[in-house]
Amino acid sequence: MAKKVIRINEATIRFAGDSGDGMQLTGTRFTEATAIVGNDLKTIPNYPSEIRAPLGTLAGVSAFQLMFGSQRVFTPGDLPDTLVAMNPAALKVHLKDLKKGGNILANANAFTDKNLKMAGWEANPLTDGSLDGYIVFSMEMSKLVGKALENSDLTSKGIERTKNMFALGVLFWMYNRPVEPTEAWLRKKFAKNPSIAEANITAMKTGYNYGQTTEIFTTSYSVEKADLPKGKYRNITGNVAVAYGLVSAAKQAGKELFLGSYPITPASEILHTLSGLRNYGVKTFQAEDEIAGISSAIGAAYAGDLAVTTTSGPGMALKTEAIGLAIITELPLVIVNVQRGGPSTGMPTKMEQSDLLQAVLGRNSDARIPVIAAQDPADCFDCAFEAARIAMKYMTPVILLSDGYLGQGSGPWKIPDPKTLPEIVVHHPDVSTRGEAGFMPYTRDENEARPWALPGTAGLEHRIGGLEKENITGMVSQDPENHQVMTDIRARKVENIKKDIPPSVVHGDAKGKVLVIGWGSTHGAIHVAVDRARAKGQSVSQLHLRWVSPFPSDLKAVCDNFDEILIPEVNSGQLALLLKAELLRPIHQLNKVRGEPFRASEIEDKVNEILG
Repeated sequence: MAKKVIRINEATIRFAGDSGDGMQLTGTRFTEATAIVGNDLKTIPNYPSEIRAPLGTLAGVSAFQLMFGSQRVFTPGDLPDTLVAMNPAALKVHLKDLKKGGNILANANAFTDKNLKMAGWEANPLTDGSLDGYIVFSMEMSKLVGKALENSDLTSKGIERTKNMFALGVLFWMYNRPVEPTEAWLRKKFAKNPSIAEANITAMKTGYNYGQTTEIFTTSYSVEKADLPKGKYRNITGNVAVAYGLVSAAKQAGKELFLGSYPITPASEILHTLSGLRNYGVKTFQAEDEIAGISSAIGAAYAGDLAVTTTSGPGMALKTEAIGLAIITELPLVIVNVQRGGPSTGMPTKMEQSDLLQAVLGRNSDARIPVIAAQDPADCFDCAFEAARIAMKYMTPVILLSDGYLGQGSGPWKIPDPKTLPEIVVHHPDVSTRGEAGFMPYTRDENEARPWALPGTAGLEHRIGGLEKENITGMVSQDPENHQVMTDIRARKVENIKKDIPPSVVHGDAKGKVLVIGWGSTHGAIHVAVDRARAKGQSVSQLHLRWVSPFPSDLKAVCDNFDEILIPEVNSGQLALLLKAELLRPIHQLNKVRGEPFRASEIEDKVNEILG
């Protein structure tokens, strides 16, 4: 039968199943095929923190969502158009989010009485009419792959595990994606066990052919290539982008990169990525704990490397004392915090923006530190590069805030020409800088940065450590006047970074009724919400902060041009608290701490409420 192809501008798909169903892998393969087609896209994984919850339970559901389109895509989508439900629990957890009239692709073989009961269904939703508001494609995926692979060398359990590839094949047909990239990937991944590769390829092609030939599917969808700026692109996660940004900064500065870190979700991929880049002047040290990780990085900074430590919120708490050591010794150090839900161990696999106050204020004494926040996965590269540049220019530790959504989500990244990257000039003093009284380790340049003297340089012997230093000489000092001077200098140095922050860019009109201010990963949802409001003729604009400490010099001037300010945050109002003190004016807040990012519709509703 002839099947209709409908051209659409965008689509949102969510893959959901048991943790052992390979939903993250399936979603990633669909994402890679979509990137090759040339669509713009954003993704977000959602998986449980348990190593393996009981099969078929709600707690064990793993999901992966992506939005792709022929135009710019800023979020992974609010509500999916298509839900792939590999078992009753997946359908139970995610049905509430599916658009009315949306597609459900379900593995009918998993909807047994036992699984239905475990998921809390009183009857089979695929047959009792409860899904009448949706387009349901009930497929016996397990049975179909079993038939297709009946002559395979795989065990029955191994054959059952290929059902995710069947579902992927159906989606490839449904949205006109190529199967060849995944076919090549499977052969490479299972090169030592080709029977597994061929079984998965057969299952995927069986799913593709099923969509093409079965009468239950009458329509497929076409999404044209996005009109992105010309260049070479690759799909990238925020964590990988951070790693590449740090290596690029080290190369521009003529430095080797040292990472001292302890594995922690969701930051571990930065360590994994950098450990594979030894040929690019990268040294990685997996420490026994968070304190050893940052302490080794401080030692590497003292020795002249571009030093980095990576972690998440609980690890930041453990690193706090050592961060103070980096501040008082005034050594360049990049501290990457890929935020997650807390407090304590909290929700390791869920995102949150709740470490802002910890980053800006969370230390003993008046110890200021620069804080930069990335807004999307590709921007993690630029922010990592900038954090390293500022750390070395101003001789200070810098905190880079990402989160689980950015770190493990992905999007297209335009690969920069290394020749276009900003130059990073690093000066190390030599014996010629030594005066009659000897080398003075706490003299200052025009930025209030002290000299980065490398140990072992003849004539530059000096004292360093955690006790307060005497201004200029660096000798230990407990003098109250000196402590005041040194505290003020360290604070001024952070303020000086404002000179490196470009003028604020407002998306929308420069003056109006409502200015929506965000930071970090709220950028996409705010951008979409503001565009929707402006399309309705509403006076709404967006300002997104990259530097959250110090604030841009023109922040107050920009805000004074608007009647109302709204700040959406995935926390209880931390940026709002800081900006109320900075701007001395009322601020509307939109806060949630559910372990998930904002939907654009939530911000749009709040804007409508403010405008009446």
